[in-house]
Amino acid sequence: MKTRPYHHGDLRAALLARAERMLRDKGPGALSLRELARGIGVSHAAPSRHFKDKQALLDALALEGFGRLAAVMTAAREEAGGSFADRMVAVGRAYVGFATDNAVLLDLMYAVKHDPAASRELTDASYWLAGFAMRMIEDGQRTGEVREGPAERIGLPVMSALHGFAALVVSGALHTEEIDQGLADTVGFILRGCAP
Repeated sequence: MKTRPYHHGDLRAALLARAERMLRDKGPGALSLRELARGIGVSHAAPSRHFKDKQALLDALALEGFGRLAAVMTAAREEAGGSFADRMVAVGRAYVGFATDNAVLLDLMYAVKHDPAASRELTDASYWLAGFAMRMIEDGQRTGEVREGPAERIGLPVMSALHGFAALVVSGALHTEEIDQGLADTVGFILRGCAP
């Protein structure tokens, strides 16, 4: 029987990349460290150097997803125009785009953050999105574009509307030609709800 080598360039990154592909193709139930090792050509024990078990692998995938989402949302906000409306449109597009391109990963991200055994790092990363929304609301309040009041009471409906719209897109409930107008309508609704 041929033995598989242990060493692999960046084994952790290779395992995460393959795990994300398997997650997309087969769902989280099909993931196994042994199968991942076989798929990238290393010994079945090699992944244990990076992930103690399947849950640790799922947590790492979720953490990576939150990092990518943060990068996409931050870039969208920074590249947008100066008004709250411009930033909201850009961030809305970015969130829906991420959700559409990473639907299964986003589901995993929202699921594992509630696990009582989730790491502090994962918990902190999961709160980033709420903090991002609060900072946008507070910035809009400072410029007089967003009504006064507790940012979390304004931010929760904003994120709920965006996440709900993204869920409709991902589920196929909207036809492709309806997405742009639907997002514009959703953001318009959000802006009216945030207006002073």
